[in-house]
Amino acid sequence: MKRPPIDAVRRRGRSVRRTLVSAAVLAGTLATTVPAVAAAARPYDDRGLLRRDAAALTALGVTGVQARLLTADGRAVTATSGVADLTTGQPVPTDGHFRIASVTKAFVATVVLQLVGEHRLSLDDTVERWLPGVVSGNGNDGGAITVRQLLQHTSGLHDDYPDYSSAEDFRRHRYDSSTPEQSVDRALRHPPDFRPGADWRYSNTGYVLLGMIIERATGQAWHQEVRDRIVRPLGLAHTSWPGTSPTLPRPHARTYQSFKPGEPAVDVTEQVGVGINGEAGLVSTTADLDRFFRALLGGRLLRPAQLALMKQTVPVGEEFRALMPGAEDGLGLFSRPLTCGGVYWGHEGGDAGWITATGVTSDGRRSVTLSLSGVRADTPDDVRRIEQAETTLVDDALCGAPTGAHRRH
Repeated sequence: MKRPPIDAVRRRGRSVRRTLVSAAVLAGTLATTVPAVAAAARPYDDRGLLRRDAAALTALGVTGVQARLLTADGRAVTATSGVADLTTGQPVPTDGHFRIASVTKAFVATVVLQLVGEHRLSLDDTVERWLPGVVSGNGNDGGAITVRQLLQHTSGLHDDYPDYSSAEDFRRHRYDSSTPEQSVDRALRHPPDFRPGADWRYSNTGYVLLGMIIERATGQAWHQEVRDRIVRPLGLAHTSWPGTSPTLPRPHARTYQSFKPGEPAVDVTEQVGVGINGEAGLVSTTADLDRFFRALLGGRLLRPAQLALMKQTVPVGEEFRALMPGAEDGLGLFSRPLTCGGVYWGHEGGDAGWITATGVTSDGRRSVTLSLSGVRADTPDDVRRIEQAETTLVDDALCGAPTGAHRRH
């Protein structure tokens, strides 16, 4: 089933929640061999710049913003804007927990590539090799889809995730959840979007299957492998898989969503949802995500050969290029050009009013993580404005200068 661009872009998190869940599904673009980020000609006020850009997001209607930058000399710079709770006016915590949605995919991809490095599976293995008979029917063929294609959103598998149609629907179903098998079965009710390898379209279903493959290859659930291989070795004390628990660890901001344009915002902080099966599902903090992505890009989690594979990219689909020109997708990792030269690497995610954005410069010297709560965007123009403001914050933080002050000539 073909979808209009904005509708298609919405599927970056665990479901299709509203247009607001849109513009970022991924942090990706333009993976080229441009030289590493150029140093700014003079020092800039990192904290002041981060605060300014965070305030620009709340000026667009985002309820709360927390951002964290780690500089080349190891300094942690944080900034917040807005409120954590519309009722109490409580300020946004600098170390708040949040659902990272599709950023979970970077963790899953890292585990898969670790298994590749251990020769326990291959990127050229088919889905049928690991999950016999699971992907079949309506033109879907697990024997024609590889692990690499699942990682890179080129499998052609369709997404079919439930959406809340109203505030009442949310209240009735917010504690519902789906098993991996149920998520895959929903997708297989549809024919594939295209022949495997012939195009690119973001597919949560592919990462559900990767979670199932991890379990088949290791004997442990994907989130247990993430815990044992990434979370514990890196000391990510605030990163966890809550499973079907609808609550978040404290401290945390509350998040809000409008189900129809013009309707009052609804507090949607407490919910389970269907995205807990590898396509999404982890909870983390800005500090933990900074540490994870710096370790990943710094070669602490993958061998050089596997990290190089992760950074081999293909262009994203047309609907994403409209928001992120030149976007390219690696294996669970995306890159995006910097106005000061070079690229940054990371992943984005969002759902139910949350947006998470991450980025690390190619030389690994600067990293930034951004969490938005209560993102409400009723129109495509709202989505674009929020995406542009988010991109400006990441670019300014990684370049160390205001956007435009360091543009390439």
